[in-house]
Amino acid sequence: MMKNIVIVGAGKGIGLRSAQLLKNENLFTISRNLTPELEILDTQFFQLDVIKDDLSEVSLPEEIHGVVFCPGSINLKPFHRLSEEDFLADFHQNFLGAVKIIQKCLPALKKSGSASIVLFSTVAAKVGMPFHTSIAASKGAIESFARSLAAELASAKIRVNVIAPSLSDTGLAAQLLSTDEKRLASAKRHPLQRIGSADDSARVVEFLISDKSSWITAQVIGVDGGLGTIKL
Repeated sequence: MMKNIVIVGAGKGIGLRSAQLLKNENLFTISRNLTPELEILDTQFFQLDVIKDDLSEVSLPEEIHGVVFCPGSINLKPFHRLSEEDFLADFHQNFLGAVKIIQKCLPALKKSGSASIVLFSTVAAKVGMPFHTSIAASKGAIESFARSLAAELASAKIRVNVIAPSLSDTGLAAQLLSTDEKRLASAKRHPLQRIGSADDSARVVEFLISDKSSWITAQVIGVDGGLGTIKL
């Protein structure tokens, strides 16, 4: 049976790669832009910003088997240069957007009888890194939220898990990987000596959406080349 899967942030990066891997399911994709790569997949597409726009016009099926929330930000500044507005912007982008779409989908998730929610954090929520206070705070909220939500929804057989990548080679990180020197330095910071890819995280999305992960919930899964747990 095909599953009805909602992917937010499907236009590029990890969200797009997740949609490509899940193309044989019935996909409902949401993004601020319809990219050519996403258009090729012929999904049921809604062009909007889940943070700012009204979701009442988004028509979704009566049963939803999976929700993947991919939007994120990389707002790296010294703490003294971060304003309250910076913290709020990251919190809205990384946390409240997920809350908004999950609340929209929750009745349909419950009707499915078995569903999976996949959210995104960052290795920086686990490992203290300079200049990450704003992004780490909002992603830390995602991790705590996911554990509590997983407990609340377990009786409805809805699983909630989080993927926590390190720096990955996507458009979001383009400025941090803009030269060969930056790419080499980033690779060397990771025990496995390379930068992550969109495919690395999207493969875990694919697994968590599938029935192969049916006994996994409330977990934060590091896709970080070992950076979150290994010290060399």
